[in-house]
Amino acid sequence: MRIGLLGGSFDPVHLAHVALANHAVHYLNLNTLELIPAANPWQRPPLLASPAHRLEMLRLATENHPKLSINTLELNRKGPTYTIDTLQQLPQGPSYFWVLGSDQLQNFCTWKGWQQILNYVTLAVAKRPGSNVSLPEPLNHFIQKQQKTFYTLNFKPMNISATQIRHRLKHNLSTTGMLDPKVQQYIKRHQLYLD
Repeated sequence: MRIGLLGGSFDPVHLAHVALANHAVHYLNLNTLELIPAANPWQRPPLLASPAHRLEMLRLATENHPKLSINTLELNRKGPTYTIDTLQQLPQGPSYFWVLGSDQLQNFCTWKGWQQILNYVTLAVAKRPGSNVSLPEPLNHFIQKQQKTFYTLNFKPMNISATQIRHRLKHNLSTTGMLDPKVQQYIKRHQLYLD
């Protein structure tokens, strides 16, 4: 089994998340890709939508994508969200691929137990607008020394971000082309991200 893992706050999940997940499934020849919503990410401000709302938006965004699923490990665990803790809870056996954006790659060496993380997963990095796929020196050195594999996903960057979407929703601006229509309706129905 080859399983992709894509962590994030998904506050809210948007079309670039789903496009990246599907691209990773195809490019890495994955059996499935699990989207892992964070409960309490320690490197960012508190999330605006509740775990229940973010989970339901993820369900709506992925329901027509048979190779995508949702892993609720982090939502079920209390306290700050650390990737290493999540990886240690996954079943042994499959080959895991951690999919991340090039913006996150630049911070990777600040993650708790980042060297340990590479014992559990192979990194697969997608270019994000405004950042390059270049390995930070400590990570590059570690990957070469340990002879780890590293993938660059040939993913055309999409200029969509959750920050931008929240800003547009707060100011009553259109988010057409950024969100799955079902997610857009859900946000409107529950009046999420308003001031």
